[in-house]
Amino acid sequence: MTHKVLVVNPGSTSDEIAFFCGEEQVFHTVVRYGPGELKPFERQKVTAQFQFRKDVVLKALKEHGIDPAGLDAAIGRGGLIRPIPSGTYRVDDRLLGDLRVGVLGDHPSNLGGLIAYEIAALAKAPAFIADPVVVDEMDPIARYSGMPENPRISIFHALNQKRVGRLAAEKLEKRYEDCRLIILHGGGGVSVGAHCLGRVIDVNNALDGEGPFTPQRSGGVPSGGLAKMCFSGSYTHDDIKLKLKGRGGLVAYTGTSDIVALKKYIAGESFPESSHLDPRKVTPEGAKECLLAMAYQIAKEIGAMAAVLQGKVDAIVLTGGIVYDEDLLVPAIEERVRWIAPILKFPGGDEMRALRDAAVRALRDPASIRGY
Repeated sequence: MTHKVLVVNPGSTSDEIAFFCGEEQVFHTVVRYGPGELKPFERQKVTAQFQFRKDVVLKALKEHGIDPAGLDAAIGRGGLIRPIPSGTYRVDDRLLGDLRVGVLGDHPSNLGGLIAYEIAALAKAPAFIADPVVVDEMDPIARYSGMPENPRISIFHALNQKRVGRLAAEKLEKRYEDCRLIILHGGGGVSVGAHCLGRVIDVNNALDGEGPFTPQRSGGVPSGGLAKMCFSGSYTHDDIKLKLKGRGGLVAYTGTSDIVALKKYIAGESFPESSHLDPRKVTPEGAKECLLAMAYQIAKEIGAMAAVLQGKVDAIVLTGGIVYDEDLLVPAIEERVRWIAPILKFPGGDEMRALRDAAVRALRDPASIRGY
C-alpha cells in the first residue's frame, strides 16, 4: 500500500514540512523565521504560536495541491513530554495535554504533535510522534548534578542522533547496538551524546541547561553570576529565561543566530537586514572569535563524552546545520577532537524521512505503536 504521510518538524527558528507518497518525497520545504517574526510570541508560551505555525503547514499543503483529507497519517516531532523509551507513539488525549502544558519545558517541538493531530483529524487519520527530545536512556550515575532537588535530565535531539548513529554504524560495518559513538547535533540548539551499545548513556540538556552555547542558547553559564543576576532586581523571571533560551548565545553577542549572515559579515560582504545582525554590538573580528568560541565549547563537550566512554570511541559523528560550515566551525572542532577517534560527518539532518519511516512502520504494524 502507498501511504500518504505529512511530516511536521517545528524548530526554534524554522518549520520543516514534508509530504510523502510511498517512498517518494512529493515536497519538502523549510520556512525560516527571523527574530522579528517570532518576537510577538517571545514572552508567551510556545502554544501561542500554534495557529501561526499550523497555518504555515496548511499553506504549504495548499501550494502543492495536496488535500489534507487524503492523508493516511501525520507525524510531528516529539516535544518536551514525560521521559519515555525510544519508539513511535500515537497522539492521544493524555499526550495532547502534556504537549500543551509542556511538562518538561516550553519549546516549539511541543507543537509538532499538536499540529499533526489537528491536520490528521481532517482525514480521520492517526497522528504520531517518534523519538521525541525526551528519550531517556541515561545511566543513573549521569543524573547526579550536585543538587539532589535538581538532577540532570535527558533532553536532546534524539531523532537525528539515533538516525545518524545507525548511519555511522553502517559506515563502520557494525550494528548500532555494538558501537561506541560521540554524536554532535548542532543547530539552533546543540546536543552531544555518548552512545554506548545502542543507548545514549549521557547527554547534555540541550534545551536550556547545559553544554556549549549555541546560536540562541546560553548553555552552561557561571552559576554564581547567574544567581546574582536572578536576585539583582534588574531582571524578571521571563528576562532570565530569554537569556538562557532565545536571546542567549550568538544572539546575545551579535544580535543574530544566522551563521550564514555572520560569515558574510566576517568576509566583508553584505548580509540580509532580516538577520538582525547588529554591527554596533560586534566587529567582524569579534564575530569570528564568537563563532570560534562556540566551536571551542562544542569540542570541550565532545572531550567530556570521550571520558564517559572511557576513551573507547569508534567514531565522532557530526550532524546538524552547523556541519555545513566546512571552512570555520567544523575545522575548529575537528582540530581539537580528531585525536579521540575518526570523524564522520552527516550535514543537516534527514529527520523528515526518519519521521516518515516511523509513521509507515506504525501503519504497517499497529502492534508496534507505543502508548503514552
